Amino acid sequence: MKPLIPWLGSLVLLVLLAGCVPVTAPVSNSSTTVEPATAITDAQPSASAFPVTIEHKFGRTEITALPVRIVTVGLTEQDALLALGVVPVATTEWFGKYPSAIWPWAQDKLGDAKPEVLGDATTINFEKIAALKPDLILALYSGVTQEQYAILTKIAPTVAQPKEYVDYGIPWQELTHKVGQVVGQVEKADALIAGVEARFAQVRAEHPEFVGASAVVATPYEGIWVYGAEDVRGRLLTTLGFTLPEGINEITGTEFGGNLSLERADLLNVDVIIWLDAEEAKGPLGGPLYASLDVHTKGREVFLNSYTDPLGGATSFVSVLSLPFLLDGLVPQMATAMERR
Repeated sequence: MKPLIPWLGSLVLLVLLAGCVPVTAPVSNSSTTVEPATAITDAQPSASAFPVTIEHKFGRTEITALPVRIVTVGLTEQDALLALGVVPVATTEWFGKYPSAIWPWAQDKLGDAKPEVLGDATTINFEKIAALKPDLILALYSGVTQEQYAILTKIAPTVAQPKEYVDYGIPWQELTHKVGQVVGQVEKADALIAGVEARFAQVRAEHPEFVGASAVVATPYEGIWVYGAEDVRGRLLTTLGFTLPEGINEITGTEFGGNLSLERADLLNVDVIIWLDAEEAKGPLGGPLYASLDVHTKGREVFLNSYTDPLGGATSFVSVLSLPFLLDGLVPQMATAMERR
């Protein structure tokens, strides 16, 4: 089983969409404009929230009024929308296979609504998106290409991933803030962010042993896949006060993660390691060198399953709604592992 490496591929030919994609607003290379439709939302946008312009990897998108038929091509934006009282008309399935691609920590925000699932993260279903007649497409936590973006903007105004980060690298705080901007609820979004950041501060205060200790998130895949500083999993650790192991940037480079050979497993001799989906390992977990390291022999390991346990899923599906749930379950396990140093 592959690690949770988000990607979007299988570009549908433009010719398939010619003549069938509705252009819902004027489109240019630098900006698009959104007009109001029919709301599926409890949101209370600020009267002065619009127009708002969101810059992203492929230019900028201007939103002139509250968008209310929102489709999420990005993989985690649904949580930020739901936290703000907005239900998307459709979502993209990353992993988990929950109804409407909404995880347990967010399901109570749905009410009776049942957003449609566009498909999984391996492709973009342009025809299904077009049939839903959205007035805004969100692709913040994504890796959409210039070609895919060009098609999406023929369907509806699209906010793509920011250029300041690697693809699938937008921090949860910025994602939440930008979603707040597009639905006219920046103050509420920022208050939600501040509340979660306060919880992180509380954890650091309660667990001073975390601060400055080393940690890493890994999964067995083509050797060992490790998540770096540009990834939400790496940032989760550093926000808790941990440091990533020296040399990890040589493995991940400018991407969100990378493969570590079994011969370099010494980089995993950290104070605590989180293993995702370790049961998928073929042979000894981490290889023979890893088996001799203190992190393993002293049991400073936390094992999580991304596919069968919501806690494991939350370690990758990092959002303003998942993080309180994640901290409640993960912090005690990490504290126990740290006691074995």
